[in-house]
Amino acid sequence: MATQTVNNEAAAHDERGVRDDARAQIVSYDPATNEEIGRVPSCSAEDVRRAVGRAREAQKDWAARSFRERGRVVLRAREIVLDEVDALADLISRESGKPVTEAIMMELVPTLDLMRYFARRAARMLRPERINIGQYTLLGRTSRVVFKPLGVVGVISPWNFPWAIPLGEVVMALMAGDAVVLKPSELTPFVGLKIADVFKRAGLPEGLFNVATGDGSTGAALVEAGVDKIMFTGSVATGRRVAEAAARQLIPCVLELGGKDPMIVFADADLEAAAAAAVWGAFANAGQACASVERCYVEEGIAEKFTARVVELTRALKVDAGANDAADIGSMSCERQRGVVEEHLREAAERGARVLAGGGRGRDGGAFHEPTVVAGVDHSMRLMREETFGPVLPLMTFKTEEEAIKLANDSPFGLTASVWTRDIRRGERVAERIEAGTVMVNEVLYTHGIAQTPWGGVKLSGLGRTHGRAGLLELVRAQHVHTNRLAVLQDLWWFAYTPQSRALFRQFARRFTSGSLLQTSLLLPAMLRRLRERRR
Repeated sequence: MATQTVNNEAAAHDERGVRDDARAQIVSYDPATNEEIGRVPSCSAEDVRRAVGRAREAQKDWAARSFRERGRVVLRAREIVLDEVDALADLISRESGKPVTEAIMMELVPTLDLMRYFARRAARMLRPERINIGQYTLLGRTSRVVFKPLGVVGVISPWNFPWAIPLGEVVMALMAGDAVVLKPSELTPFVGLKIADVFKRAGLPEGLFNVATGDGSTGAALVEAGVDKIMFTGSVATGRRVAEAAARQLIPCVLELGGKDPMIVFADADLEAAAAAAVWGAFANAGQACASVERCYVEEGIAEKFTARVVELTRALKVDAGANDAADIGSMSCERQRGVVEEHLREAAERGARVLAGGGRGRDGGAFHEPTVVAGVDHSMRLMREETFGPVLPLMTFKTEEEAIKLANDSPFGLTASVWTRDIRRGERVAERIEAGTVMVNEVLYTHGIAQTPWGGVKLSGLGRTHGRAGLLELVRAQHVHTNRLAVLQDLWWFAYTPQSRALFRQFARRFTSGSLLQTSLLLPAMLRRLRERRR
């Protein structure tokens, strides 16, 4: 089920669907058949404000509950997901177009792991932290950081992973003690509603998790509705607008804005593994993943063999509706995104690129596009500069390690990258020089599914992190608690100032800040004189 696109930007993750204004509804369609599946309300700004108000009221009690109590609800929801894996995968497939098999492996399996991980580990990750404040401890001072819930978190999620992306953020927010208002993509509204249904049946308190279905105007209303933070996944253009609106509200935001992810294949790589990885990394979810391989750089010495194997593997893939268990590539999620793919291929062909496999729609009806391998590309083409977000794998060659790194970094994006080589030390050395939030050595695409590791990018790929402890810390406020355990002694730097205090403070500048216990001990006579001076 995916809502048909009618207007606004043709950006990779933007969410624009058919709105029945007479009834203020969003109409959902199956992208493989164009059949109407159902309709959901298109929430107004007032609807969103009421949802935020309900969430804020419910959050007060939730924040007072222990991590164990919160975790029990999340684990009950996990059991419901386990019991209904097939039905959930079918819903995800029907709304997004991806094969049911991919819905299980790329959406449900990772979130089942994530739910268990945060339900059991959030308390440990958010326990108060003692801070080493160095020489100040000699003055009887201690400092610690405690972590408190933000309040209400607004989540604006995309259509490409309609279950995995929002559910992960919802679970982390709930475990942090926050309430959530989710605005799912209008292309996949029923998956968002199903997430809420699962948590309701798991016993989540009423009002704590609300879903506001609708189009882009509903998402804009959520930013303006008084939430305490926005978690947004989508296009750069929409992300800028979200950031601007959040800034006007003086609220923080986490932005995951896509990628143009490079794959570097050195001559010593396992050719069979690297070719299979490139094909899966480029074409899984019909290439509609922020971490998809969108640029592949192959060392000249193996380019011919590597390309031949990639083409062979690509031609063997089966394009069909997601309900077919034999389908490798399902339909794309909307006609608009297929149009972006076709435009990038057209422009590249005009500039001399060659299609080695695929290139067409693959079958009649639905938003299908064949997995496509392209050679003869360069960085002047949109196919190598802009996020294509579709089943296209462009191949280029390089001669040296330095050239490979330069090509990989020649992009306004920086989400993920991968390096393929049998020399692990070399792979890790190159990885550390690539400008990306995550770089994999001899692996590709899947690390969003690792709940324990941070997820996010640099440059135009966004701000902030989700997943891992870094992601959990995005959903709390850090409060510093500082204690003076020797309050009977008034501070040396209080009024009144005298020539003697000035001399002492000059010694502080040299000795106290040295970090040396010996140097600091030399201040004791002057400090005692200052204490006597202050008592007069």
